[in-house]
Amino acid sequence: MVVKSPLYPEQQLRRRAMGWALKLKVNPEQVQIKPLPGKWGSCAPDGVVTLADDLATEAEGFQDYVIVHELLHLRYRDHGRQFKAMMTALVPNWRELESGSRHSTERQIDAE
Repeated sequence: MVVKSPLYPEQQLRRRAMGWALKLKVNPEQVQIKPLPGKWGSCAPDGVVTLADDLATEAEGFQDYVIVHELLHLRYRDHGRQFKAMMTALVPNWRELESGSRHSTERQIDAE
């Protein structure tokens, strides 16, 4: 039996992000959910993490990939070796998830 959550999809996404923030021991200033045409998320230098509202309709594994990616930018500003190592440790299949995304950032990550 599937139990439906009383939360709206955006609220579930924000809760999921805060759960990952605790695991990663990072403290985002704010987690926003709003339309982000052409990308799944962003992390501003002031600590505001923004997730695309349509991410809430994606599979949980893909949500985790995007959430972890953005939250790790609170610790690592670029996509360097440490960033990639942490992504691999936390979301082992992140490269496959990214390459299958319609908003793939693969070119950006490989270029850095």
